[in-house]
Parts: sequence; structure tokens; C-alpha cells
Amino acid sequence: MLKNYFKIALRNLLRNSVYSVINISGLSIGIACTILILLWVYDEVTYDRFQPKYDNLYQAWIKSHFDGTISSWTSGPQPLAEGIKNADTHVRNTVLVDWGGEHLLRVGDNRIVKQGHFVGKAFLEMFQFELIKGDAATVLDDPTSIVLTESAAKALFGDQDPINQLVNVSNFADLKVTGILKDIPRNSSFEFECLIPWDHNKKYAEWIKETENTWGEYSFQTFVELAPGTPSENVDKSISDILTKNGEDEMKREVFLYPMSRWRLHSSFKNGIEEGGLIDYVTGFTAIAAFIMIIACINFMNLSTARSERRAREVGIRKSVGSRRKEIVAQFLGESVLLSMFALLLAIVLVEIALPFYNTLVQKKLTLDFTSPLFWILSVSLVLFTGLLSGSYPAFYLSSFQPAAVLKGKITVGKTGVTPRKILVTLQFGFSIILISSTLIIQQQISHIKDRELGYQQNKLMMVDCTADLEKNYKAVKNELLNGNIATSVTKSQSPVTAIFSNNFVGWPGKPEDLKVLFTTLRVDYDYNKTMGTKITEGRDFSEEHKSDTAAVILNQAAIEVMGLKDPIGTQLDIWGDKFEVIGITENVLMGSLFQEVKPSFTVLRTESANFITIRLPDSKTIPESVKEVEKVTTKYNPAYPFDYTFADTEFAKKFTEINLISDLSNIFAFLAIFITGLGLFGLAAFTAEQRTKEIGIRKVLGATLSGIVVLISKDFSRMVIIAFLIAAPLAWWMMNEFLERYSYRIEVPLWVLLASGAIALLFALVIVSTQALRAGRRNPAQSLRNE
Repeated sequence: MLKNYFKIALRNLLRNSVYSVINISGLSIGIACTILILLWVYDEVTYDRFQPKYDNLYQAWIKSHFDGTISSWTSGPQPLAEGIKNADTHVRNTVLVDWGGEHLLRVGDNRIVKQGHFVGKAFLEMFQFELIKGDAATVLDDPTSIVLTESAAKALFGDQDPINQLVNVSNFADLKVTGILKDIPRNSSFEFECLIPWDHNKKYAEWIKETENTWGEYSFQTFVELAPGTPSENVDKSISDILTKNGEDEMKREVFLYPMSRWRLHSSFKNGIEEGGLIDYVTGFTAIAAFIMIIACINFMNLSTARSERRAREVGIRKSVGSRRKEIVAQFLGESVLLSMFALLLAIVLVEIALPFYNTLVQKKLTLDFTSPLFWILSVSLVLFTGLLSGSYPAFYLSSFQPAAVLKGKITVGKTGVTPRKILVTLQFGFSIILISSTLIIQQQISHIKDRELGYQQNKLMMVDCTADLEKNYKAVKNELLNGNIATSVTKSQSPVTAIFSNNFVGWPGKPEDLKVLFTTLRVDYDYNKTMGTKITEGRDFSEEHKSDTAAVILNQAAIEVMGLKDPIGTQLDIWGDKFEVIGITENVLMGSLFQEVKPSFTVLRTESANFITIRLPDSKTIPESVKEVEKVTTKYNPAYPFDYTFADTEFAKKFTEINLISDLSNIFAFLAIFITGLGLFGLAAFTAEQRTKEIGIRKVLGATLSGIVVLISKDFSRMVIIAFLIAAPLAWWMMNEFLERYSYRIEVPLWVLLASGAIALLFALVIVSTQALRAGRRNPAQSLRNE
């Protein structure tokens, strides 16, 4: 019997080849899209899960109550790690970790710059990255040791055994290799190629040593390991007031533990409460995958029920010779599952073709693991789900035909078949309109952000890391760049113009006692505003002619608005326990999040300990010419480091990475969803035109025009699109308004976008339906009526 069912299924597929191609194509594209989306989703939700202690690892966060809100952050003081360890017996271990940075690693003539961290001794005992060589318990004990990844060791030592070999780090100290790690997985919250003991950092960095026991220096990350099965809420009670107990009592601060399972997807807080994060995108794209699969399944349902008359006699004959309804249902469901299997095989081919391009887009290395039992379980589940879902309605609908009526030729589809098809087509277009609207609104938000005033001139603004040698020779470097017409202005600073590294509280005359406002803090050298192209609206810039400028401060416009100062120049501010005089006001400069309002900031003069040198290149030279000249000067004074640089506009563009990815994925999958809808609509319109061939022939004989026939066939589909728009538009508005709520600098959902989405869907439907209507309308009525 199964063999017979299989033969019938293949014959039907081949007999109706056009509709079979449409069905399989639609399903395969839908399944391929779903697989691609779920690969990305799976990679995101499995972040850090390779860690053996995944369920027991936490990061210490701090909630601070000020300015009428609760702010949450991860930076804390050095003593916090030891304080948490001693506060509760359920704490197994704690470790201090810096924020990471690039380190020059040199062995002989081999020089590479790699990302690395200064970490406490317990780091590799807590975060159990796979050690190829070395003991996690002791590998970081020696302050003069270093742990490398396998690829970093290979680059430095080739095929030699690197253990106990010396590596010069940052042209400053020789460290002994004590361990080799397997390369860090891409779906890890930590990305590094070398680890250096915290004790080394403490030994050579003066400020680290000075703040070792200082509870007021919030510059470090603290990670915590709890005993298995320990609820973090219990430990939170023990550590919540640890900062207050150690003198940090000028405002309410609470320490809490945030689990590793939440780091990747959920670490976004608003007013002290976890809200949003990457999980919103994961949920959104999972919904898109579901939309696409539903659209593909609807195609199958519609085409199968539409062509039910062709198989009505088969059902009638089978029933008349004793077939039971459940056998007919099983046959049609089996055919549906078989078609889904063909679609899955084609989808896997499409995914393999698309993966290289898709990986470039999402910046991952996603693969289909055919050896994984999970892959096959999900594949079989997808085939069964798709086959049974898409085949359920046709199977039960066809099997309901009465044999007597069918064999007498009296079977008519009527409302029983047409109404569900109309509902399904309406659903398809509803989903499509939501996807089109979402895509257009995201594009509008991106354009809105890109049109923001930056407050500085991005073009030809070059940034170079300020190494120890460049710091020591900064004046010579600056003079050579200026005198050689290589630059029009040069400065240095602790942070780049595209990022915020530091925030601090400020006191001013008339400030309410209970008001606490965090100010973005810039530590810069002379000519900073000149180099950045920042406009000073009032007062003056720092000048070497004014020796007192080391106790001066420049504010931005947002700071003036917060302080409410009417005549700010000359005002004395309280910063770090000292008095600073306001000498200038600048326009607001967009350095932080693109989607937030510019925060109040203050700039102080610090001519030492910079991290970046910023160079304004002349307009008279091309960028490649200027880069070569800058490289020549910096290499002269900084020969140990390979020349590296970036531009402000390049770094600024990186801020769009996440939303551009969302936009690109939305565009692609929205297009594919509409394409799948179009495939189904094409098949359905072709069937409708075929079904009404005799009616069209009679109308033409009676004088109907071609345009009238097109309108006749198109109006039903147009009506469905309009109904879909009326349902989908409010849903799209609500969904996108919720999406935009996360941004304080945002657009309002434009009405024209919703109307345009409906118009696009309607035009798309009319083009497809009209082609089939025109084809039917051009037929010779003599041919369609010759049997009457």
C-alpha cells in the first residue's frame, strides 16, 4: 500500500509539474530562510555554553541611585573582588579582569599585535578555556608569565615548543610562556589571544598599585564563581551593601551578581531593571522565521485545495471501492511530507550556497553540522511539521468529498474551498505588509541617526595608538607632522572622539544636595578642539599661554543646560575634590550611543598618560599620501610597533554595525517572504484564470474588453490585500513603536510608511494577477468554448 501511495504521489508531482515546482520552490526557500535564521539564533543563544561552570559564573554589577533614576554598570573597585569572596561562604572564587586591549608581542623579528587581558590568578580555574599545555591552577601564578592561544604561539614560535620561552610584551617586559590555550571559540564573551597575570599589571602600572585598596576607583571588572546550586539572590543579600560599608555612602549603591546565562542576550538595564538587549533581535528574527514558514505552508495549502477538483474523481473512486477516510487522509499527508522532504533537500543545497555570503553579512562562521544528531532531529521535525501543517487542510478537505456527488460530476468547491483560501492569502499579505513596514521603518530610523549633528568634523581625522615611545616623543612627533605639512593639527587624549572611557560627578554653585549627575569626562592635550573641529561657542580653548589651565575645565552645551548656569565662564566647579574654573563652552559632540541624547561632559587638560594621538590630515593631499607620511614619522619614533591607524569616520561607522545587520537581514528576509508570497499568488492566479476560462470566453463573445477581464480577475485579490492591510497596519505600527521605544533619539512611526507598505503589496499582487488575467483574456474564445 505504501508503495502504491508513493507511486501516486510521484505521478501527481510529475503530472502537475508547474504547480509542483511552485510548491517545492516556495517551501524550499522558506525552509532555507528558516534554517539560516535559526543558525544565527542558535549561535546567539549558545554563547558561552561551552564553559563547564556556565551555571555558576557571574559578573558583579552595581546599581547606583541618583538623579531620580537607577543606573547599572559593571565597573567596580579593585577591593570588591576580595570583599565579595569574604562576604559569603557560598562564593567559591572571585577574579579581577581589565577591559582588554592590544599588546605588542615580539619574539626575535616576529612582531604581532594581539588582543589580551590582565587577569587574576583564578581566571582559568573559573573560566575553563581548554588548555593544551599548562595547569590552570598555577599557570598565572608567576607575575612574569604569559599564556598564549595556539594561533598566537604559532605566529610567534612556529613549530617550536613555546613553553618557558620568553615573549617581549609591549616593548616593556619579557614574560615567560607558561601555558597554551586552544583558540577561543567565537561565541565567547571573552575574546583574547594572550593572558597576563594581574600581579604583573599591579607591579608595573603605578595607578593600579595605588588603587589596590581604594573603594572609590570604579575601573575594573569582577567575576564571581558560586558553589553549584547556590541561588545568586541569597548571595546578593550578603554583598548588596558592601560598597556602603566601605565608605561609598554619598549615594545608595547596591552590588548584585549577574549570571553568565544573561550576559549575551539580556545585559541591558533601564532604571535598574533588566530590559531588552540582543534578545529582542533574537525574538524578532525567530518571529520572521515563523512568518516565512507560515507563508510557505499557506502556499502549499492554497495550491493543493485550489486543484482539488482535479483529484476529486480519484477520491470518489477510492471511497467507492472501500477506502476509508483515514486512509485517504494518510495518503495526502504522506504526499505533503514527501514534498516537504524534497523541499528540505533543496533547502540544504540553497543554505550551503548561501552560507559564505551569509557569514560575511552576520560576521560569524556558521555551518551545517551533518554529524550532529540535533541537526537530523530538527530536520526530521521540520519536515514533519511542515508536511503535516501544510498538508492538513487539503487532506481533510479532499477526503470529505462524497463519492456519489464526485462521480456524477456534481462536486463544486463553493465557499467551503474558496473562503479558507481567501483567509490564507489575506494572512500571507498581512505578514508581508508587516515585514515591508518594519524594513522601511528601520531604514527611516537609520537615516534619522545618520543625519544627526556630530559636533565635530569627521573627514580626514586619523587616530594612532599612543604607545610609551610615542608618548615620550610626543612633542617631536607633533612638531614634525606640523612642520612637514603632514598634518594641520595634532592632539592626544585618553579616549578617542568616537567613544566614552570615563564618567564622573561634578559639583556646581546652586546644585541641589540630592542631585547627582554623571558627566562624560575627557582628558586631553592642547589643540584638542582645534583638531576635532569642535566649535567653541563661548569663552576660549586651553592654551599654553595660560599655565593655570591645568585647573581649568571646558563644558559642553548639555552640561550648561543641566547646571542651569546663565553666565558659566569663570564659575568654579567641584571635581575630584578640587576646584576647576570654567573657561569655555563647546557644542555637543556625539561620542557615545547614536540612539541616546548627548550627555553633559567636561574636558580637562592632561598632558600626560594619553591613549590616542589624533591627527587632522590636510585637504591638499590624498589619504594614501598622508598615511605614508604619518607612518614614516611615527615609525621613526616608535620602531618597535608595526604601524597601525584608523579614521574617525571608520570607527563611527562601527556604531551602526548592529542596526545595519538588523536592517540588512530584515531587507533580505522580507524580500524572500514577499517572493514566496508571489510564487503562491502566481500559482493561485493561474489556477483561477484556468478555472474561469469558459466564463472569460463567454464574456468576450458578449463584448467584454481585455481590461474588463483583468479587473474582473484582479478585484478579488485586491480586496484580500486591502483587508490584509487594515489588519496588519495597526499591528506593524504597534510592533515597530515597541522596537523604537528602546531609543531616546528616535523617529515616530510615519503614517506614510504604513500606507506605502500597503501600496507596495497591492501593486505587487496586481502585477502578478494581471499577467495571468491578460494571458487568459488573450485566448481565442472559440478554443475555450468549442466543447460547449
